[in-house]
Amino acid sequence: MVELRLSKFFEGIHHTREGRPYFKAYAAGEWVESSEWTPVYSPIDDTVIGYVPRLTYKDVDKVVGRVYEQGRWSIRNTPGYKRVSLMLRIADLLEKYSEDFVQALVLNTGKTYAQAKGELNASISRLRDSTLDARKVPGEYIAGDWDQSTLETEAIVRKEPFGVVLAVIPFNYPLFDSVNKFVYSAISGNAVVIKPPSADPLPVLMFAKVVEESGFPRDSFAVLTLPGKETDPLVADRRISVVSLTGSSSTGRHVLAVGGVKQYIMELGGGDPAIVLADADLDQAARAVAAGIYSYAGQRCDAIKLILVEEKVYEEFKKRLVEELKKVKVGDPRDSTTVMGPLISRDAVENMMSAVEDALAKGGVLLYGGRRLGGNYVEPTLVEIASHEQLVETRLYKEEVFAPVALITPFKDLDEAIKIANGREYGLDAAVFGKDLDRIRKVIRYLEVGAVYVNDMPRHGIGYYPFGGRKSSGIGREGIGYSVEYVMTTKTVIFNFKGKGVYNYLI
Repeated sequence: MVELRLSKFFEGIHHTREGRPYFKAYAAGEWVESSEWTPVYSPIDDTVIGYVPRLTYKDVDKVVGRVYEQGRWSIRNTPGYKRVSLMLRIADLLEKYSEDFVQALVLNTGKTYAQAKGELNASISRLRDSTLDARKVPGEYIAGDWDQSTLETEAIVRKEPFGVVLAVIPFNYPLFDSVNKFVYSAISGNAVVIKPPSADPLPVLMFAKVVEESGFPRDSFAVLTLPGKETDPLVADRRISVVSLTGSSSTGRHVLAVGGVKQYIMELGGGDPAIVLADADLDQAARAVAAGIYSYAGQRCDAIKLILVEEKVYEEFKKRLVEELKKVKVGDPRDSTTVMGPLISRDAVENMMSAVEDALAKGGVLLYGGRRLGGNYVEPTLVEIASHEQLVETRLYKEEVFAPVALITPFKDLDEAIKIANGREYGLDAAVFGKDLDRIRKVIRYLEVGAVYVNDMPRHGIGYYPFGGRKSSGIGREGIGYSVEYVMTTKTVIFNFKGKGVYNYLI
C-alpha cells in the first residue's frame, strides 16, 4: 500500500478525505478546488495516492485572464536582479523540503530514490544557474554608419518577454521540466501557466507552493490541472503567446494545428540510435548503452532504442550488452537495491509488449527480457534483427516506444549505419562509441540529430548543454542560455540624429 505523507508546509494545498489527500490547483494566487476530481495513481502498485481538481476551461479562462491582464505586467515590472533573487530563493526552498519532493517523485512517478534525488538536485541546480540565462536577456547596440542609408542614425535592439508562456509538462520529469520551463520563461519576464501531466501532477502542485512562498508575483504564475484532452482551448487562446511543450511528436503536431500563429519551443519524440565502431572500448560502451536502455525504465526522450554495431565486434558486443542487462534488478523503487522501477501505467506495458511482438513477427530474435513481471513491471528488453529490410519495418524502428526496449543489428559499412540511423522519423540525439576521430567526425557530420554524444549515452541533464531535435523531434532548443531566446521577442528602436536630412535622403 502506497501512501503519500507530506510535511506541514504543504498542508494548505490539500485536505484529507477518507485517508487520501485532495490537492488544490494554483490559480494565479488562489488555491482552488472543483466539483469534480481526478484520481492520481502510483505506478508502484496502482494505489490511488491523491486527487486533483478536474478543472473546466471556464475555470481556466478566468485564470488566464488574470494572468494576462495583471500577471504579465507584474513579473515584467519586477527588476531583473529581483527575478534572479527569486530563483535562488525557490532553489533554497526546494532544498529545504527535499524529502517531500523525493517522496512525491518516488510514489507518483515510480522512480527509485536515487533517480528522484537526481531529478530534485537537477531542479535546484537549474534554478541556481538562472544567472547564466540572465546573461542572454540584455539586448544590443547597432551603429548606423555601416550603410549609407542609415548614416547619422543608431539603434538599440531590446529583448522583451512575449507575455504569457504556456508550459506543457511530460510525465517522465514532472518536477524538472516544470522548473526548467519556469526558469527560462520567468527570468526573461514572462508570466507562466503550467499544464501538469495527468499521470503525476503532485510534484508540480508542490512546486507551486514553493513558488508562492518565495514571494514570486502571485498573479504571474498558475498550475492548472486541466485534462490533456481538454487543453485545446488553452493552447489556442490568443492571450497565450508562447507554448513550451515536451511530449510526443503526435502531440506536438496537434498543438501546432490547434495553436495557430504563435511562438513554439518543443522537445518531442526521440528514441536515440547508438553506433558502436570496431575500435570502441566494448566494456565501457556496453555499460553506457545498457544504461541508455534501462534508465528510468526507458521512459526518456533520450533513451537508446536502436543499436548499430560494426560487424567485426558485433557478437562480442552483443554478449557484453546482454550481460549488463542481466545485472538490472527490477522491482519496487522504494527498495534501495532496485535499479529499474515500473512503467508509468498498464497502457505503457501493453504498448511495449505489442511492439516487441511486432518485432519478433518481423524476424526479430529475443536476446534478453521481453517478459511482464506483474503490474507495471517489465524486464529490460533487447531484440536482434539482422536484416535491415525487416528492421526498418518494425514499430520499434518507426515509433518511439516509451519503455526499456531496444533493437540491435550489425553493419558492415559506416555509410549504411548512418543511413539507417537517419531513416527514422526522429532526430533528437545519437551516441557513437569508438576511438578513430576521422570516423567519429563523419558520424557527427552526417547524423541528422540535435546532439551527438561521443563515448557516452545521451543524457540531457540540467540542460547545461543545449538540447533539442530535428525532423519530428522538435522545434527550437532547450538549455541554459538557449531557451530564453525562444521566449523573448526583439524590438528595434532607431534614433535619428540628422533630422529632416535623413528623411529627404531616404525619399
